[in-house]
Amino acid sequence: MNVSQRYAETEVSGLDQIELESRALIKTASSLNQIKEHWEQDQGNLAEALEKNRKLWTLIASAMSDDSSPQPAELRKNLLNLAMFVFKRTMEVLVNPSPESLDILISINMNIARGLAEREQSPQE
Repeated sequence: MNVSQRYAETEVSGLDQIELESRALIKTASSLNQIKEHWEQDQGNLAEALEKNRKLWTLIASAMSDDSSPQPAELRKNLLNLAMFVFKRTMEVLVNPSPESLDILISINMNIARGLAEREQSPQE
């Protein structure tokens, strides 16, 4: 393991769950955006980036479908619906890829990450 890998692991292990989720959403959105912005060179990375995003949303959906989740039922329902939309959109992008087709996936991830960051900064009730 090189120094940068150890640093990354140490940095991640010191983060709370909300920060980890936010960073994962931003990272996958950034990967998709990189492909969108450099379509001709990076289009070959599309399937892998979409798979990583799908796995992330699978984890989110799994957590939201757990009845013991501390999240309010309405929030869990909304995130499950959003996950279903992400899965459907991912398939559409795979069938008919274009740079513009990534916009909604990038936007969803960034908006959820922003919401998590705001939630983390707001005082606990």
